[in-house]
Amino acid sequence: MSVHDVPLLEMKHISKDFFGNQVLNDINFSLKRGEILGLVGENGAGKSTLMKILFGMDEIHQTGGYGGDVLIEGTKVSFASPSDALARGIGMVHQEFSLLPDFTATENIMLNREPLTYTWLSEVFGPRMNVLNRKEMDAIAKAAIGRLNVKLDHQMLVSEMPVGHKQFTEIARELSKEASETSEGIKLLVLDEPTAVLSEQEADSLLSSIKRLSEAGIAIIFITHRLQEIIDVCDTIMVMRDGMIIKTVPAQGVAVTDIAHWMVGRQVDTSKREVRTFDYGSSPVILSLQNLWVNMPGETVRDVTLDVHKGEILGIGGMAGQGKLGIPNGAMGLFPAGGTVTFEGQQIMLNNPRNFLDAGMAFVSEDRRGVGLLLDESLEWNVAFTAMQVQEKFLKKYLGGLIQWRDQQQIEEETASYVKQLEIRCVSTKQKAKELSGGNQQKVCLAKAFAVNPKLLFVSEPTRGIDVGAKALVLKALRTYNEESGTTIVMISSELEELRSICDRIAIISDGKVFGTLPATAPSAEFGLLMVGQASTQDWGGAV
Repeated sequence: MSVHDVPLLEMKHISKDFFGNQVLNDINFSLKRGEILGLVGENGAGKSTLMKILFGMDEIHQTGGYGGDVLIEGTKVSFASPSDALARGIGMVHQEFSLLPDFTATENIMLNREPLTYTWLSEVFGPRMNVLNRKEMDAIAKAAIGRLNVKLDHQMLVSEMPVGHKQFTEIARELSKEASETSEGIKLLVLDEPTAVLSEQEADSLLSSIKRLSEAGIAIIFITHRLQEIIDVCDTIMVMRDGMIIKTVPAQGVAVTDIAHWMVGRQVDTSKREVRTFDYGSSPVILSLQNLWVNMPGETVRDVTLDVHKGEILGIGGMAGQGKLGIPNGAMGLFPAGGTVTFEGQQIMLNNPRNFLDAGMAFVSEDRRGVGLLLDESLEWNVAFTAMQVQEKFLKKYLGGLIQWRDQQQIEEETASYVKQLEIRCVSTKQKAKELSGGNQQKVCLAKAFAVNPKLLFVSEPTRGIDVGAKALVLKALRTYNEESGTTIVMISSELEELRSICDRIAIISDGKVFGTLPATAPSAEFGLLMVGQASTQDWGGAV
């Protein structure tokens, strides 16, 4: 057998448990050079844990290691750290960003690998007086960005980037190692949910880049919940469920419904929409945004005027960076904003989140780790904290309220009910939020918002990084919550079909303004026209 016939990667009989909870059980697969492997499974299926083992992450070593063998080009390896994996040509782009916000794209791409220039001071004081070779750094960074075929300013600060550009910077950092180091360079690239924060156009560009990298001989492990992308770009599909490999099949000829069924073990219809008729004539305006502007890095919110009717589910969509994410962040006081926000007939003063919480509004942020969760606290504390602080919920009161004490039993019961309702995969309600998978963390964010019983709920990218089964469950939970409690929901999402599946109307944001509003039943093509700055071709009865 020639060296080219030996698999680039083999993982044999891999097993792993966390504190007695078995998360991987007898995993076996191999990967050839240039092969694109689509790795899919519900949240908690074990995908990220498997990749952490491959990459030598500290989390694995600190929890007792793993069972089984990892082989690179036929040789058994045991990576003590991610640095060891990098040295063998394995790169990984994680679901959560790991960029330095005050550094430029180039500085992040070249971090800890900066080329240096020898100076005359080096003669006297030694190598520590070498200076950064900015010209070479820029050249390497621009070459890596060029391979992605995206418009990304290599001199832009990460803090000023839209979220999609941050993702491209992460990927370019890995590609730069192939472009600047040894002739072999990067051999295997692991991409964990790389398109979750990208617009459809950005995602298409990335998928094209992945194919080009494959043609250049780089193997790719592609983890995503956008199942059509798996079919479009991958050679092989590997499905995991409950810590085991359920199916490994060639991607050609596979249907999205097949993958969804293998993932969840039941039939899942991701396109089904329960049509309902919302009576706008009898539903008053509950929230009115007038000339809203928001100063949020990476987002353009210039002049948003929008009315939200009581009891409706209003969707907000648009291209990355055009302002859709800035609207809830500004309207809820998380970033400097101006204009007028009127809720239930009363003007709410901007730039103070407490004003909006006291008025009866709540917000599930797209940044679940930075804004949404208390990562080092239990699920119980995460669910109860905001309701306790704002509404004095979950408190026992004695002596007319002079003494207040936490009602632990009520907290436990409510948290347990949300764990069951949203199918949050956890060891117990005492488990820390940081120990959950990304999708389950997102469900905790929803539970936290539901516990406040808001009159209006902003939900931003609620299914980012959530698998197809959990996505349907979360969307159904939002719809049910809206119908049973009467809570008005404003949902912001990068996925148009997700908005169309649940919303009554959808407003498209372009260049920081509402470019148009259509009923959710309007054809996808009509929304596509609005996204690229063209007016709808039909009269939708005043909805536009």
